Amino acid sequence: MMSPEVRAARAAKFAQRNVVNKIATALALSAMAFGLFWLFWILFETVRQGIGGLTLATLTQMTPGPNEEGGLANAIYGSLLMVALATFVGTPVGVMAGIYLAEFEPKGWLANVTRFVNDILLSAPSIVIGLFVYAVVVHPTHTFSALAGVLALALIVIPVVIRTTENMLQLVPPGLREAAYALGAPKWKVILSITLKAARTGVITGILLAVARISGETAPLLFTALSNQFWTSSLGQPMASLPVTIFKFAMSPYENWQKLAWAGVFLITLAVLGLNILARVLTRSKH
Repeated sequence: MMSPEVRAARAAKFAQRNVVNKIATALALSAMAFGLFWLFWILFETVRQGIGGLTLATLTQMTPGPNEEGGLANAIYGSLLMVALATFVGTPVGVMAGIYLAEFEPKGWLANVTRFVNDILLSAPSIVIGLFVYAVVVHPTHTFSALAGVLALALIVIPVVIRTTENMLQLVPPGLREAAYALGAPKWKVILSITLKAARTGVITGILLAVARISGETAPLLFTALSNQFWTSSLGQPMASLPVTIFKFAMSPYENWQKLAWAGVFLITLAVLGLNILARVLTRSKH
């Protein structure tokens, strides 16, 4: 039997912990409410002003001059083309590097150096990557180009895909690999048919998140692809993109450009939201 003094001490300690717990919970809920308030405000303004500028002409006409009629067709095309090519270039490099880090030499010196460099690329501001591509591609050739923009975006895709691929492959149970080796399967066959297949949902999710990230990047394209008021499919010329067009139009004093900027923001928000929802669905289906 506990003495009344011990029971009173325990009750006081429990009451103190309960008070601390309630304070911590209140602070956490307040922080969450603060963040959600700004998030919903941003989304509300984006939808309210973006829908007003979204018309058929926005999707079918070229970017206009000041106080003229026009749309964002060339900017939309440029963004889709550069994002698609950057994903096409960066994804194989990222997946193969992730496979090497997880399957071939996970603790070797080359793997450690690769992870270190990859961490730097992951945390590096995108404007630094844009300036690097400007120095090695744009400046020597004396011209802005969509190809330089693709290279800059691909350098953003690669570290994201590397990290995701490595983490997803490490989650594959070792028993699957051992069973395949016991049947005499070579290592490349085990990787392609067993481990990569088992981790494909997570790898695809990482690729989608990388695409969502580069879809709204502005700084790298300002240093590389720049912009173009006209429709062009040449990768060797400056090319319009939605982020750069939004930046240029939003800073202008012209009302028609500002409306198109909000319409572009709305389109990018929808695209990024769709990619994130798809990534969530794929991740949930994995479980």
